[in-house]
Parts: sequence; C-alpha cells; structure tokens
Amino acid sequence: MRLSLRHAFAVFAALALVMAATRAHHFGPMPDASWAVFFAAGFYLKGHMRWAFPALMALAVLVDYVVITASGLSFWQHYCVSPGYWFLLPAHASLWLAGTWASAQGRVPSFALLGRAVLALAVGAAACHLFAQGGFYWFSSSVAEPTFAGWAKNYSDWLLPYTRVAFLYAALGAVVHVLVAQVRGLSAFDQARAD
Repeated sequence: MRLSLRHAFAVFAALALVMAATRAHHFGPMPDASWAVFFAAGFYLKGHMRWAFPALMALAVLVDYVVITASGLSFWQHYCVSPGYWFLLPAHASLWLAGTWASAQGRVPSFALLGRAVLALAVGAAACHLFAQGGFYWFSSSVAEPTFAGWAKNYSDWLLPYTRVAFLYAALGAVVHVLVAQVRGLSAFDQARAD
C-alpha cells in the first residue's frame, strides 16, 4: 500500500533526521544509520522513489560535504571522495530495492514479514557493500595496487561490521513499527467501540 504524500513526507523527514544525525559522526560513538535508512525508505516509501531517493542521496552528499569541509579539508580532495563515490548510487539503491521487496506482501507486523525483512536486508546489505566498497577499492587512489585477493579480503573484513550496524538500526525501526501498529490498532478498536 502506497502512503499518502502527507504520510510519506512525515516518514521521509524522520528518516532524513536519523541519517543526518548519525552520518555526521560516521566513525564516532553513534554509527552511521544510512544503510538502514535507505532500507526503511524502500520499505515505507515505495511509490515515492522518484522524489524520495534523490532527496536522500542529496542529503547524504550534503552531510558528507559539511562534515569534510568543516574539518578544514577540501571535499573533492578527501580520500573518501573519488570516482568510486558515485557507486553510492547503486549501493543505496540496492538497499532501497531490498526494502521495497520486503514490504511487497504488506507491512502488517508478522513473523512472515520479519523473515522477509531479514532476508531482504541481508541481501541488500551484501549488494550495497559490493558497490560501495568495490567502488572505493577499485577506483580510489587510496589503494595503490588493487588485486582481486585484496578486494575480497577488504570486502569480507568490512561486510559484517557494516551489516551489523544496519541490522541494529533496522531492529530498532522494527520495534517502532510494531509499537505504531499496536497504537493504531488500539485506536481503530476504540473508534469501533465508540460507534
């Protein structure tokens, strides 16, 4: 079911706030929620991808720009910003599409939805990491002599930590999802009793 534009904007604003707050501290005490945000955006905002995905991507780049330049560095000279930076587009799109697939049977909390979401996030995170890490590894000047073995080791070294963070945020989001569904269910029940 597609959210109304008003509800879509509310969900988008909440997700954008979470991403901006956590992406600004990418390696700080609060890990970056970007992967989970793009997954959740696909889950809730399918049908709104045309405006919501570019807006989230623009926000991600803006936060990166602000953080990098605030530290006194040039955005275009930073080691993370290379031709591989463009690979964040398909990386984040992978998570969006995984979230869309997870919600294809509906968003009513159930064990079937939980299983589908876990599978979707695992596959989406692996694909996202393939694009993001691969883009950086193969197209950044930070890797002097890239090799397939070096890429595979780098991919496997970082996949679990990034995926773990995505699952942590997604689990928090699932708790909020269930609580909201419960409150809405109780509201509908109370409304029906009042009629």
